[in-house]
Amino acid sequence: MSKVGVWSSLSVGIVLLLSSPVKALPGQTVTEVATWMQTNPTIQPAPGETLLVRRTDSPSRRFIFKASITSPGRAVSGDRRDIIRSESITLFDMVYGVSQPRLEEALGIIYGDGVYQDYQQAEVVYQYPTTEMLSRAESQNAPLLRFIQGEVRQGERYGYWVETVQTPEGKPHNGQMTVFLLEDLPKLTSELESR
Repeated sequence: MSKVGVWSSLSVGIVLLLSSPVKALPGQTVTEVATWMQTNPTIQPAPGETLLVRRTDSPSRRFIFKASITSPGRAVSGDRRDIIRSESITLFDMVYGVSQPRLEEALGIIYGDGVYQDYQQAEVVYQYPTTEMLSRAESQNAPLLRFIQGEVRQGERYGYWVETVQTPEGKPHNGQMTVFLLEDLPKLTSELESR
């Protein structure tokens, strides 16, 4: 796929691709997910790419898809090496920005209607920045914390973590959408609360 191809795929309306069935998600084997990534029209790894795909349209626009055997957040020992625990879509776009609705659209395009609907119906269990996070940003001289916005959702099938980083002017240029196993929800939420 050309550099522009990823952005064209992500720009296609959700209606066109929602009917395509998902064939690999967290909880499936590394082999199943790698095979699905090879055949997914939006992801299409280049030669040598397996579970991590990077596409650059220009220095100001990037797309990354990553499937991981670790849970989102800090890595912990004991994770199985043959099962994918989380998959992340990361967008960087200084031209058009990266809003939460844009990340949601990317989720629908890549995974299809089943996962998109699970996300839409999921309960928001944590949102940030919280008042405490903003206070810590001030007291610890950590200005970046003020510009991070996100939420964690609990769906019927999966957990979802959406995060964008705003510029001081309020425009989000960077964001991620992570789909993960529900059993990892307490760990991720606890880590985010202690940021």
